[in-house]
Amino acid sequence: MVSQFLTNDGKQKRKRFLKELGSFPDNTMAIGRLDEKTEGLLLLTTCGKTSDIINRSKLWSKTYHAQVDGKITQSVIEQLKNGVVITVNGKPYNTNPCEAAISQEPDYNLTHTYIRDEKHGPTSWISITLNEGKFRQVRKMCSKVGFPVLRLVRTQIGPFQLNDVKNQKVIDVTDRLETILLEQQAKL
Repeated sequence: MVSQFLTNDGKQKRKRFLKELGSFPDNTMAIGRLDEKTEGLLLLTTCGKTSDIINRSKLWSKTYHAQVDGKITQSVIEQLKNGVVITVNGKPYNTNPCEAAISQEPDYNLTHTYIRDEKHGPTSWISITLNEGKFRQVRKMCSKVGFPVLRLVRTQIGPFQLNDVKNQKVIDVTDRLETILLEQQAKL
């Protein structure tokens, strides 16, 4: 599913958009995006200021679980933690230090997308928590260290976690979000 509500051209007729999930107020937008092949948590808002605060604030980290091709090692995890050089807009970009760890397959309501059999080689699961968000950053970081992403799930945005939310389920968190933003603003 594409993390937007409408398409501007007829070329994307086969793609699925957020509007399929229900009726939303006018001007609803995704706070950050997930690429088509990424699953997981997505916050929606009608307030551009809220979107900007969450996207730019270092307080709103994002956690991803990635299934990668191959048996990842702790030394590779350390490379990810320290930051790696990826390409952003055609230019080299050194990613900020982040949290990374070898993990188990997340216990969430994932889609039943077929990845591949183990007979095609081992895979590993890792978690990465970022305080920045460049285009396809997790995929680029993992590829840079030699472990391409086979499956990617965003499991947390700031204090919001995927937990037991069912696939393609919409939950209203407006009151909680407004409270959190007011508390953060009061601390500044």
